[in-house]
Formats: sequence, structure tokens, C-alpha cells
Amino acid sequence: MSATQPTRLIRDFTEAGAEIATITLAHPPLNLFDRQLIASLIADIAAVGKQPPRALLINAEGKVVSGGVDVNIFDGRSVEEGAQLWRDLFAQVIHPVEALPCPVVFAAHGLTLTAAFELSLACDIILAAPKAKFGLVETVVGLTPSMGGPQRLAERAGSGRAREFVMTGDLYDAQTMADWGVVNAIHDDLPTAAAQLVTRLAEGPTRAHAATKQIIEAWRSGGVAHADSVTPEVSGELFDTADLRGAVGSFLAVGPGKATYRGE
Repeated sequence: MSATQPTRLIRDFTEAGAEIATITLAHPPLNLFDRQLIASLIADIAAVGKQPPRALLINAEGKVVSGGVDVNIFDGRSVEEGAQLWRDLFAQVIHPVEALPCPVVFAAHGLTLTAAFELSLACDIILAAPKAKFGLVETVVGLTPSMGGPQRLAERAGSGRAREFVMTGDLYDAQTMADWGVVNAIHDDLPTAAAQLVTRLAEGPTRAHAATKQIIEAWRSGGVAHADSVTPEVSGELFDTADLRGAVGSFLAVGPGKATYRGE
């Protein structure tokens, strides 16, 4: 990949041989979601979807995670062109990230605005540095966040918090986001903490993690009853995995916490 690409996809392996992929926003100075970054991000997500790792980390280089969307993207669009923009971003960014059959971690080290924050809300776990700040500031151009941010924020923090967050357009610090249940954890040494978590998740029972995501997705779309209806089949399929059979055997032979997983 060219050094000028606005995002970077790297694949690596843990000491136990589990594959980890990292997508990094690297588009200085502000990692703006312009046409070039969006196209590069879409390509990286498609590549990860085509060959899923056992865990994915999304992070950013530079002083900020992202200053948001390049407003030039909105200029002069018709109603249908505006709607199509959001259809494309759901279909090519948000939904593919959520559908990945592996844990996805987002690490926010600094200011995380608009599209970048909406992308983080599509991930399974959000980690933040103490000085990170988050905002959906689309009101400054007369818009509402349209990559799924309001509804996913409401899912994590409640609808009242989501309304406040979007309508005020204010910035909220990492501790507030953690108190609201949006950020999972705050770490002084974010890169190390993120690497450790992604390694732990990648070396875990990948098929079971995928099943967890399926069950929670069923709850998101249809509530507890729908999740209950799909759980027997989704979970039942795990009994045909090498990881479950190996872990059960290990538990019976030497006790809990000794099993190794291959993602199979």
C-alpha cells in the first residue's frame, strides 16, 4: 500500500498464532473523512470482511482521531444524493464492521468527531485515553448524524442522553462517556491496553465470540424474545467446533483456564 493512503490495514499474529488486523486512520492533519479516506476505509473493511482475522483493532495516528467529515462532501447534493451517501456508508462501512465474525475494538486517543465516533459505535468495544473527547456536531451544518450514531448511542446510553448529545453538539470527555456506558474503559497507556485486549480476544474462542455477536444482534433487532428464538441454533452449532471440544476436554482434564483456541 502506498504511504500516501489515508488509511492503513496491517495484519499480524500473536505469539499463539492468532491473526489480528489493524485499520489505522492516517490522513494528517485531522484524519478528515473526505472522499479519499472514505474510499480507502471502505476498501480496508472489505478486505477484512473477505478474509476475517480473529480480532480487529481500529485506531488513528496523529493528534486527533478525526476532526470529522470534510464538509465539501455535503455541498450541492440533492435530496436523493444525500440519502444515497448514507445508504452507501451503512452498506460499505457500518454494517460490514458490525457483521464481522470477530471482536472489533476501537481505540480513541484524542478528539473523535462525527463519522469517526459513529464508526466507533459500530464496534464491539470502545477504549479511550483520559483526554479523549467525543462529539456529534453535525448541527453546525444543519444536519443530523446519519451513519447510525444517534441510534447506536441511544442503545448504549439511553435515548435521552442521545438526544442531548446530538442536539447540543457539545463535546463530551472520556469519563462522561464511560459513566454513560458508551466507552468501555479508559487507559492512560491506551496503545498498550488496546494491544493487550485485542490479543486476548484474538486468542479466545473466535466462533463463540461470533455467536455472541449474532445473539446480541438478534436482541438489537427484535428484543429478548427474538434473541431467545435464535440462541439454541446459534449456540448449538458451537458443539461442532474444535475449540469447544478441546476446551471441554481441557477443563475436565486439568481445570478451567488452560485451554488454547484456534478459532475453529
